[in-house]
Amino acid sequence: MNKEEFIAKHAVPRKGTNSLKWDALGERFGNPDLTAAWVADMEFKAPQEVLEAIKKRVDHGVFGYSYVWDSYYEAFSNWERERHGYDVKKDWMRFSTGIVTALYWFVNAFTKPSESVLILTPVYYPFFNAVKDNGRNLVTCELIQKNGSYSIDFDAFEQQIVEHEVKLFIQCSPHNPVGRVWTEEELRQVLAICKKHGVLVVSDEIHQDLVFEGHKHIPSAIIDDGAYQDQIITVTAPSKTFNLAGLLVSHIIIPNAELRKTYDDYVKTVNQTEVNVLGLTGAEAAYRHGQDWLSGLLEVVQSNYKHLKDTLLQHAPNIVIAPLEGTYLTWVDLNAYVNPEDVKSFIQDKCGVAIDFGEWFSESGKGFIRINLATEPKYIEHIAEQMIKHLPANV
Repeated sequence: MNKEEFIAKHAVPRKGTNSLKWDALGERFGNPDLTAAWVADMEFKAPQEVLEAIKKRVDHGVFGYSYVWDSYYEAFSNWERERHGYDVKKDWMRFSTGIVTALYWFVNAFTKPSESVLILTPVYYPFFNAVKDNGRNLVTCELIQKNGSYSIDFDAFEQQIVEHEVKLFIQCSPHNPVGRVWTEEELRQVLAICKKHGVLVVSDEIHQDLVFEGHKHIPSAIIDDGAYQDQIITVTAPSKTFNLAGLLVSHIIIPNAELRKTYDDYVKTVNQTEVNVLGLTGAEAAYRHGQDWLSGLLEVVQSNYKHLKDTLLQHAPNIVIAPLEGTYLTWVDLNAYVNPEDVKSFIQDKCGVAIDFGEWFSESGKGFIRINLATEPKYIEHIAEQMIKHLPANV
């Protein structure tokens, strides 16, 4: 499906639909009339096959307790194998209502109070919360930034592990917000360091399907033919790929039997909720039939990124925009034009846009913004117009 077909078929207004992204702008940002480009969901309907599958289940009229049926495992496993080369076994899989919820569980299940958990910053801010809210010692390692492109400081990474006796590393792959799709060699180095020091790796791979030409997502668990999988827990979900966050389906993949037992023993103390039958129904349909829909979405995101980048750089060439290798989130450095303390007033008051602010992702993110590109081009065009209108012409 090409971009034009995708937009014509799937674009939909979300105001007035109890959308967190649009209808909570007054509560979250103090202005209900902003253009929403913050939280990571979309202005696009799910694949038609998903809608039809859910409608069919709704027509049955019963929404009682359910379980994860065999055809769901089959659909998800086929998707992982065909797109990412990961052969996921049924007995490795567990489920949660969301990846953030699962991160909180992992921190409690696999570390003790005051033990250290490491993250690479800037990074999705619930990573911080999962560690700090549970009384663990948060350890950060800043990514190296050069001309907007980010890489891992492996020496600093290992030094932080040794110095703080890190027990758990929460990885973001592909990385939100900087848009990196880690290479096989980068992943291998990280995993080797973690294995050397006995560090458990939780790999958040929720953006695995949102990768652009010239880049390939490699699940951490398959590096070197699975040499590190006994120390890895992978989390994925259909929510980012197919805009299904409200259906509350996330996957937890634990190949190692001992880790699974530790997880199971912990999670039964905090979660006795059965699965969401409508969520699984929709997700299965997406994994079986969503390939064409996804190709259209990726074309839209790439086109929006190009328009935003070209427009901003034509007017303000000293803006730094991170290369978009993966995710549908672009990371923009405004420091050359806007005082970091003034970014909020610039973006919200002058441009009329709601975005995620860089300091939410790390202290070094001050002066940066994260813009959601998974939307109709008209919104990205409007945001670009407003930004060039209010940015100074020269610095």
